[in-house]
Amino acid sequence: MTEARNYTAAEILPILSARQLRDGMVVFAGVGTPLLAATLAQRLNCPRLTILFEGGVVGAFVEPGKLPPSTNDQRCTRRANMVLGSSDVLLLLQRGYVDLGFMGGAQIDQYGNLNSSFIGDPAAPKTRLPGTGGGNDISSLTNMIVAMKHEKRRFVENVDFITSPGFIRGGTSRRESGLPAGGMFRVITELAVFGFDETTRRMKVLALNPGVTREEVQDNTGFTLDFDDEIAITEPPTETELSVLRELDSERLFIA
Repeated sequence: MTEARNYTAAEILPILSARQLRDGMVVFAGVGTPLLAATLAQRLNCPRLTILFEGGVVGAFVEPGKLPPSTNDQRCTRRANMVLGSSDVLLLLQRGYVDLGFMGGAQIDQYGNLNSSFIGDPAAPKTRLPGTGGGNDISSLTNMIVAMKHEKRRFVENVDFITSPGFIRGGTSRRESGLPAGGMFRVITELAVFGFDETTRRMKVLALNPGVTREEVQDNTGFTLDFDDEIAITEPPTETELSVLRELDSERLFIA
C-alpha cells in the first residue's frame, strides 16, 4: 500500500466492518474497533441496529467524542434501552436473538478459531493473555466478525489454544462438536476482507483493499490462503464515512 491515502489502517478497519452490518441487526460489540464499527453503521445507514454489551447494556448509544474505554464504563448505559445482568444478555444469545458478534484475539487460524488465552506450550506458556470473557459464548452461538491487524504471527495455521471456536478443524467439524449454529462470517484487516469456503471452511480472500496485492496478503499470513474465483477490490473509505468516524473518535483513542 504505497500510494498516498487520506485514511489510516486503524480507520479502514471500522469502516469496512460497518459495511458488513445491516439495519435491524442485533450485534454484540466490545470497545474499540467493534464499537466504532457498530456506531458508524448506526449513524450512516442502520438506524435500527441494536448494540449489546457483554456487561448487560442493551441498545447502547454512544455520543460523539465520548467513547467508553470499557464495556463496564457507566457511559455505556447513557441513553441505552435497558441495563440487565450479564447472564440475561448472554441468554439472548442462547435464544438466537443475536445476529453477529464482534470478536478478537491474539491469533486466528485457517478455520477462524481464535486464541486469547496464551501463546506457546500450555504447560509453560510464553505469554498469558486476558482469556475468554464472553468470547466463547458469542463464538459458539452466533456468527462472528473479526477486525484485526494483519501480521504473520497473528494469522497462524493452527492457534495455540482455541478460546473462541470458529470452524474448528474445517468441514463439518463445528456441527459435529455440538455447535450447529453460527461460525466465522468475516475477517477484516488493513489488507483484505476474508470469508470462509462453504465446504472446507478454510479462510479465503474475498476482496483486496486498494493498492494491496495477492502476494502482500499471502506474505503476511502464516498459512496458504485460498482466493475467491473473482477477487473484488474494496471501495476506499468515503469522505462521509471518514468524517463521521473521526467525529465519533475525536480524541483519536482508537483510530490514531
